[in-house]
Amino acid sequence: MAFATYEDIEARWRTLTADEQTRATTLLDDAAVMLNRLVVVDASDMEQADALKVVSCNMVIRSMVAASSDAFGVDELQATMGPFGQTAHFANPSGDMYLTKLDKRLLGV
Repeated sequence: MAFATYEDIEARWRTLTADEQTRATTLLDDAAVMLNRLVVVDASDMEQADALKVVSCNMVIRSMVAASSDAFGVDELQATMGPFGQTAHFANPSGDMYLTKLDKRLLGV
């Protein structure tokens, strides 16, 4: 069971299309699987429930941003004109969901 809904994603990011709502719901379920393996969930701990919602939304938004970018997963791009050149750094090229250091601190991981 997911810790957040696509409406939580919309509240933190932007309005989603119908296809994006379906994708976000699937990704939120995936995030819940990952988080359930990392955290002992206490249903009576409301602070933990809030943290799980925030982290779930962050994970899904990062994944959806990477997947929807015209420069899929590009974190940094450098271009020069003469005599040509271009450099790109891919932060999350496959749109994977992951936890940041802050996410881990919020969850006590």
